[in-house]
Amino acid sequence: MSEAGPLGLIAGNGRFPLLVARGAHRAGRRVVAAAIREEADALVEKEADETHWIGLGQLGLLIETFQRAGVREAVMAGQVKHRQIFSDVVPDWKLLGVLARLALKNTDSLIGGIADALSREGITLLSSVAFLGDQMATVGAMTRRKPSSQEAGDIEYGLTVARAIAGLDLGQTAVVKDRAAVALEAMEGTDEVIARAGRIAGAGTVVVKVAKPRQDMRFDVPVVGEGTLRAMEAASSRTLALEAGKTLLIDRAEFLQAADRLGIAVWGAA
Repeated sequence: MSEAGPLGLIAGNGRFPLLVARGAHRAGRRVVAAAIREEADALVEKEADETHWIGLGQLGLLIETFQRAGVREAVMAGQVKHRQIFSDVVPDWKLLGVLARLALKNTDSLIGGIADALSREGITLLSSVAFLGDQMATVGAMTRRKPSSQEAGDIEYGLTVARAIAGLDLGQTAVVKDRAAVALEAMEGTDEVIARAGRIAGAGTVVVKVAKPRQDMRFDVPVVGEGTLRAMEAASSRTLALEAGKTLLIDRAEFLQAADRLGIAVWGAA
């Protein structure tokens, strides 16, 4: 990572891009945001030093915007809905070139192709959490309540299951109870799989979320936030295990305070 120069921020939805902008400012970087018009929160304009609204599919404009601003390093933060990427996008000539090179037409391949296109134009895509080290899951108990011995056993089993499905690129979350897999994540997302597990198994489920074995931290970083806690509260789930060093806690301090209020144990697995 260079010591100086503006940081490009490719901003999708949610608070993630806002946290990146703040972290970059703490590191002394000026932030030039390319906010995805279909996804980004207008608050990005308050956090970034310079904001340009760019439509999905306008890869050429994004590159030109960064080059005019002198951006040599960029961060991609915030989700872009799968259906947005593959249904409503009208690609410009630059994105068409990326699509033509893809062996697989999935989200990871597409974003990886965009990262390669940026690199060819002299713009390096950094890890999404390059400026958010203080917001990541750490090893061991992160809350006042620690997992019980039974919950610790469920975490151990859940890690095995979650890592298996993550290795198949199916999902990254497993919900376990009494060492039985209750619900596994596919395309529905973490909050939905927690809710489904609550309907199936009732109270006392353990939620385990991991990174993929070859997780590309430039995009698709495992994330938990306020919505995760709301889903757990509704499902009467009281334990959340995360892969330390690879999972982002949105607004970490507030997240853990909320978990303490709800009596939810948050545990970081090595």
